[in-house]
Amino acid sequence: MIAIREAFTGDIPVIQQIANHTWPHTFKDILSEKQIAYMLDMMYSTEALTEQMEQKGHRFFLASEGESYLGFLSCETGYMQIPTTKIHKIYILPETQGKGVGKKLIERCRQVAAEKKDTVLSLNVNKYNPAIGFYEKIGFKKTGEEVIPIGNGYIMDDFVMDWNFEIKN
Repeated sequence: MIAIREAFTGDIPVIQQIANHTWPHTFKDILSEKQIAYMLDMMYSTEALTEQMEQKGHRFFLASEGESYLGFLSCETGYMQIPTTKIHKIYILPETQGKGVGKKLIERCRQVAAEKKDTVLSLNVNKYNPAIGFYEKIGFKKTGEEVIPIGNGYIMDDFVMDWNFEIKN
C-alpha cells in the first residue's frame, strides 16, 4: 500500500536520491547532461532544499511502499498571495510510474491546499515532458507558457498548468 507522509530536513538525502535517479531518465531527451547536472545542483543541493523547507515555506511529501521510497512532491500554499497552491516539484521513480503514486501525491497536495482555502493547484512542466498527458488526465489544463532564465545560459521552457477545484466541507 502506498503511504504519503510529510518530509522534513532530515529527509533531504531521500529527496536527493529520488531526484538524482529520476532527473536523468525524465530529461535525457529534453535537456543536455550539463543542464541536468546544473539544475540538480541548483535545486537539490542540501542548502537549496533546506532553504525551500525552512525559509520559503515549501512543504515536501514522500510516497513510500513498505521500506521503499517511490517519489516526492513539494508545494507552496498561498502562492503569490492568491488562493493557489503551487506544485514546485513532483518526481516519481521511473520504475514505479503507473502505480498511482503521482495521483496520491497530488491528492495530498490538494488536501493541503483546501485546508488553506486555496482553490487552484498550479504547476510548471517542460513543454516536451510526457507527464503533460498525466496532468491533463487528472484535471490540469494548460493556462500559459513561461520561459524562465535559470543562470549559466540555461532556461526552463514550460507550460503553466492549473487545476481548479471546489473545496468540499
